[in-house]
Amino acid sequence: MFRYIVRRLLQMVLAFFGTTLIVYALMFAGQGDPIQALAGERPVSAAQRAYLTEKFHLDQTGIGGFFYRYFDYVGNLLRGDLGDSLTGRKIGDMLAQAWPVTVKLAIIGLLVAILVGVTAGVIAGLRRGGIFDNATLALTLLVLGIPTIVLAPLAQYFLGVKLPLFPPTAGAEPSIYALLLPGIVLGSLSLATALRLTRTSVAENLRSDYVRTAKAKGMSVRRIVSVHVLRNSLIPVITFLGVELGNLMSGAIITEGVFNIPGVGFNLFRGIRTEDGPLVVGLVSVLVVVYLVSNLVVDVLYAVLDPRIRYE
Repeated sequence: MFRYIVRRLLQMVLAFFGTTLIVYALMFAGQGDPIQALAGERPVSAAQRAYLTEKFHLDQTGIGGFFYRYFDYVGNLLRGDLGDSLTGRKIGDMLAQAWPVTVKLAIIGLLVAILVGVTAGVIAGLRRGGIFDNATLALTLLVLGIPTIVLAPLAQYFLGVKLPLFPPTAGAEPSIYALLLPGIVLGSLSLATALRLTRTSVAENLRSDYVRTAKAKGMSVRRIVSVHVLRNSLIPVITFLGVELGNLMSGAIITEGVFNIPGVGFNLFRGIRTEDGPLVVGLVSVLVVVYLVSNLVVDVLYAVLDPRIRYE
């Protein structure tokens, strides 16, 4: 196990640098005039342009200038400095303000997916072909067929405006209650997928040879399901939730935009819109780390859930 984790950590390092290099290239290669994009229609003085050009090494052109800026960024990143955005604010400070909000939102979405999706999936798998199974199938297909850009405004209108059960917008410093509705919307797609994965996995394991053997030995159905079936059925679900955690931690740009949540996704969208390269690359670098760590934790959990899996 130790050697496996060391190998995965080395792979994570390569994946991190490869991903950040690609994102850095995509953000800066086709960039027009980031300084004017940031200012909008306002004129930029020569002194301001000269200062920002020197600060962000925009005077370094060509392939050499690109790699110069990239390795300068990586060097600062290894020292824990995410740099400054084109607005002059520290990206680390912006992330410190946005991250707690996004973490709360992601936890709500993940809890919705686990508590509702996995639980309903287990029931649907145990009662395969019944009314509950068919009803959940129809509902999950409906949810999966509605994109978030449509689902979020609908939930905001009906549950936040028409039926004021939740605040329609979160505001600058949102409470847990204000994040409930966007968290449910954010976790709805994960809920639907987790439900179908759990249902399929439970139904398949119930038809396995070890279940028939356990029944032949007189083991109770409750013990078979709780000890054996659930443990084996959770492996694909944990794989999905581990990968989905990265999506939830990004705050889902659309959800945060609709509900006016000042999280990571909101800042990421603002950086893309204003062509703020340093901000976009800094936020994406942090999200890449979240993805990589989530996948490592999922791989380690495999061995815990399934004794047949061993890492040599």
